[in-house]
Amino acid sequence: MPPSFVYRITKYDPADREEHGQYTGSEDTVSDHGPVEAAYLAAIAAFAEASDIGRLEIREPGVSCFVHFGAEPRFEGHGLGGLFPPDLTGYHDGAEVTLPVALELVRAMLRESGAWCRLEAGDVFTVHVGWDQSVYVGSHRPCADAVTRTRELGLFPEAITTSPYAAELDEPEAVEAADTDFWARVRAKLAAGQTLLLEEAYVRNAARWHRLTAENLDAVRAGFSPRALLTVWPDLKTDVGAVLAALPAEGSVEFVWEARDGMISHAIVDDTEYQELTALVAGARAASALSLYADERHPLLYAVLPDSDGVVRARW
Repeated sequence: MPPSFVYRITKYDPADREEHGQYTGSEDTVSDHGPVEAAYLAAIAAFAEASDIGRLEIREPGVSCFVHFGAEPRFEGHGLGGLFPPDLTGYHDGAEVTLPVALELVRAMLRESGAWCRLEAGDVFTVHVGWDQSVYVGSHRPCADAVTRTRELGLFPEAITTSPYAAELDEPEAVEAADTDFWARVRAKLAAGQTLLLEEAYVRNAARWHRLTAENLDAVRAGFSPRALLTVWPDLKTDVGAVLAALPAEGSVEFVWEARDGMISHAIVDDTEYQELTALVAGARAASALSLYADERHPLLYAVLPDSDGVVRARW
């Protein structure tokens, strides 16, 4: 159940909204990187204090994809530099962070740096950041003092029924658990002499790729990020030239290749970028092109890592 009390916190005066709620005033829809942004963070901190919250859980984390819709330029490291290492260890579904770290995540989202996530403390407290400098805070308490403090900060807290970013409004795809049966199927394919390609999506729009063999399976599994989405594909093809020659005349594909040093990389390319792609993968020892269209993507297996108790809690 979502929290009982939900507030939309914005810098937009409700008096400047038209009958359908659309803002018609002069406030900019990007962060000022200054006092207004600081006011947002102070307001969220006030609601957290009123709700007795000191830690929050990261849910559905993501980073910017190959299409960037933000109003501001891309930020190196998705705005997470200083919070998490470059490989984003610790930034995964279910990770707990302190309130100061959570506030820095909110700052990154207000700046549309590339990272986005829900911040939750069960059904007691939630923080969601919208695309237009709207922040939605939910609590199990009315937080009257925090509402007053938010107004003192020059922002406008408005009581609403529910956050438009509430997880309950999503319809996550039903995905099986990467359990004993799943790994038995993987081992059976490997035992038959196959090498498999495994895509480990550790946050939305970011993945690591692994070539699985019977010998390295356990070592690869040990390095997975918690709650990762695992997709098993047929192995890369050693005739890289043939893969390049078979690229579609129009549209985009996900191109995956293994360099001579064994590093596996991937890139989204369209038909205008094939020449650059050919130069980029020169010397690669294996490659594959995967369609981006759902009805043409046919993985061999597809599952989510469960928690240690066997329950799948990630909402992919």
